[in-house]
Amino acid sequence: MALENSATKVLQVVKQDILAGVFAPGHKLKMSALKERYHVGVNPLREALSQLVVMQLVQVQDQRGYRVCPVSQSELIDIYDTRARIESLCVGLAIERGDQQWEADIVAAAYRLQANASLLQADGDLQSWEQLHQQFHYAIAKGCGSKELLRVRLDLYEKASRYRNLWLQHNAGHAAFDVNQKEHEQLVCAVLERDIKAAQSLISKHILVPSHVLQDLL
Repeated sequence: MALENSATKVLQVVKQDILAGVFAPGHKLKMSALKERYHVGVNPLREALSQLVVMQLVQVQDQRGYRVCPVSQSELIDIYDTRARIESLCVGLAIERGDQQWEADIVAAAYRLQANASLLQADGDLQSWEQLHQQFHYAIAKGCGSKELLRVRLDLYEKASRYRNLWLQHNAGHAAFDVNQKEHEQLVCAVLERDIKAAQSLISKHILVPSHVLQDLL
């Protein structure tokens, strides 16, 4: 993986690998291994890791190195509770403000997600399915029309990624995943019917499902 000698580009790829679970929670990030993986020098790596510390994805370990932040039950509950509230707010505003193009984008994103369910169930391609899943929920939320609200939403979505991947690993191809898919269908119906109360209730419950399951695993 050849990268330009840029801390910004290094930051993007290391961050994605952490969120996707390539580096597990608590994993020690050895500089020699990172240099080999990303084909960059020490300086851009250190700068990128410093920014990841600020993002609370990486910890400084005894002033001697870095490691991926561990996951915890308390963080899990906090992130998912806040996500459910923010997503509910986005969905409510989107229903109030969304136009016909917004509706069309939701239908298209829902179709792509449903049509590619086999990526997760048959092939175990977590990240390809997760990208479609993210696009689906963003298609709904973007109708809120607030850049600041969407920025906060994205930050929470990324922080939840490590936990969501754990949930996917335990539930892909199982009954819980089928329920998850049905919840998407119900959400689309409520949104297109402009039923704010139903849509907000559905999205809150939908988002909190991984939190309930993972509390017993952490």
